[in-house]
Amino acid sequence: MSVPAKQGRLTPKRIRSMKGGQPIVCLTAYTTPMARLLDAHCDLLLVGDSLGMVLYGMETTVSVTLDMMIAHGKAVMRGVGNACVVVDMPFGTYQESREVAFRNAVRILQETGCDAVKLEGGEEMAETIAFLAARGIPVLGHIGLMPQQVHTAGGYRSVGHSDEESATIRRDASAIGSSGAFAVVIEGTVETLARELTALVDVPTIGIGASSACDGQILVSDDMLGLFNDFTPRFVKRYDELGQRVHKAAESYARDVRARQFPAPEHTFKRRF
Repeated sequence: MSVPAKQGRLTPKRIRSMKGGQPIVCLTAYTTPMARLLDAHCDLLLVGDSLGMVLYGMETTVSVTLDMMIAHGKAVMRGVGNACVVVDMPFGTYQESREVAFRNAVRILQETGCDAVKLEGGEEMAETIAFLAARGIPVLGHIGLMPQQVHTAGGYRSVGHSDEESATIRRDASAIGSSGAFAVVIEGTVETLARELTALVDVPTIGIGASSACDGQILVSDDMLGLFNDFTPRFVKRYDELGQRVHKAAESYARDVRARQFPAPEHTFKRRF
């Protein structure tokens, strides 16, 4: 009797083949325990530079470092057995030149064992993505609202409202779609435009604040779970309020400790001899 071969984790090539098929399920993960909880339900887990805001209390993602991304990438890889894992390239690690981008992307792949990297940018980054892809580095693109460009963009705002802006995003989508990227994230983009871009490009689109017509969807897990409460973007649907549960649990624990009700006898050890 033959034993079926164990199915490995999803690859960037497999994600690429999901264009136009069953929607691609994506979430962020930054730690081993969270990766273990999400892995069975996701096709792709992103170690996003959003960790700077979610885990470290930063105001933007701009201050996130390569070492931080690698450390969290390693942690997530210890908790996955199913999902394709992508690690964000932080601000300043790929914009200078194709060669700098290549060296930093190689370091991410070698030190974490992840499957691909993600970088933000449209037409201006297409050549860099092609350079990386031609040298064996799978790349997930990112257009529309680009958090790493928050300072030049004048803050976090949805895009694609004017004809000029829409035309720019169309060019970005076409450039990234033909650059060798295996998929592209479309963030904070007017719904009708995101829908159009999904039909325009040959690679899967992964929406976040975009359109249900995208080939997949991604949310920051802490937003989706109600763990991050500094603000809630319009495009987030909360599937739980774990932050409130943690608050109530800590409140109950504190009450028991102060009343000397914890630890109870069943939580302590008796002498054996």
